[in-house]
Amino acid sequence: MENEGRERRIFLKGVVASGTVAVGSVVSQTAQAQPAGAAGASAPPAAVLPLGYTFLTPDEAAFIEAVVDHMIPADQFTPKGTDLGVHVYIDRALASGWGKGERLYRQGPWKRGSANQGYQLPLTPSELYRNAIASCNEQCLKQYGKTFDKLAAGQREAFLLGLQDGKVALENGPPGRTFFGMLYQNVMEGMFADPMYGGNKDKAGWKLIGFGGVVAVHQQNIVKYLGKKFPVNPLGIADMS
Repeated sequence: MENEGRERRIFLKGVVASGTVAVGSVVSQTAQAQPAGAAGASAPPAAVLPLGYTFLTPDEAAFIEAVVDHMIPADQFTPKGTDLGVHVYIDRALASGWGKGERLYRQGPWKRGSANQGYQLPLTPSELYRNAIASCNEQCLKQYGKTFDKLAAGQREAFLLGLQDGKVALENGPPGRTFFGMLYQNVMEGMFADPMYGGNKDKAGWKLIGFGGVVAVHQQNIVKYLGKKFPVNPLGIADMS
């Protein structure tokens, strides 16, 4: 458990240092259409929308839940990843225009690019996830006799590190390193994005790093709390509407 906590803090430190968290990168879920006669009724805030899956199948959901709980285990700082809603964030992202690749150039040519050329596959993010998760489970069955969500913590760690380092080849799927890169980025986003997108429940990620939220008075706070403890009470988008 101590090792897990240390690894988790390394993970979070990397998130904060990288500055690559695309906060609010996913279009929020829209409310269901109002029935006839309900003109003028306001849509419910995104924060109270049902948390059921909109894209992931049961097997895919089990994989994602296992991943986010492994990367973000519960400790004295925050709850585990699924309690923070990171899996919900990823599901909503994959169901959104981002997941469908609405802003991706998809005319080819599909050649292997260099590291600085970014994403080069013909798959949309949702297609990448669907293919990669199935291939990951196939690989785990061959290697361990179990799907990823049934593996022990040490086995999960070894498998994920193998994906990250390019040592695990997904025989019937996309490049493992490419999938891990997108998955890792989405876990970071779900940890620190505005709660209206499904993750960062109770703003736990913001409280962890002392982030004040969307309020545009942080410059004033620098002066007001200079040399004093900052009372972190972050506000999200829904709090300002």
